[in-house]
Amino acid sequence: MAKQSPNSGGGIKIAADNRQARYQYEILETYEAGVALTGTEVKSIRAGKVNLRDGFANVKRGEAWLHNVHISPHSMTSLAYNHEPRRVRKLLLHKQEIRKLIGQTEQQGLTLVPLKMYFKDGRVKVSIALGRGKKLHDKRESLKKKQDNREMARVAKGNY
Repeated sequence: MAKQSPNSGGGIKIAADNRQARYQYEILETYEAGVALTGTEVKSIRAGKVNLRDGFANVKRGEAWLHNVHISPHSMTSLAYNHEPRRVRKLLLHKQEIRKLIGQTEQQGLTLVPLKMYFKDGRVKVSIALGRGKKLHDKRESLKKKQDNREMARVAKGNY
């Protein structure tokens, strides 16, 4: 068996993370999906020029689509060959996963939110989550829990 070099594409390299999504939504279930991209988009993602903050996904006519994700145009490519930064991109999921998502988003009123975009074995993947929007009191509760954990860690470490 051949030994892989560190740059050979094996493993996971995170290109973008949507930390705000975990604050805004209660995450119920996560899915890994591929994304249909152009070459300049892949180059920009490799450079880390992706913003998932305002992104969301939905299902139309049996296909999943990723909306409002900003991938900056590649700097070394001319404008004629570059991509539209906020274009709608197709998510690559299995049919049974899409059917399950249709049922949960339409009947239960849940939202599909991108959590992170990463490279896995040389291919761009998006981790999308099925989430329910948090109310204001839920957000306050999660902030309080986070501060309490931080305080306990500080005390346990001995830095009063």
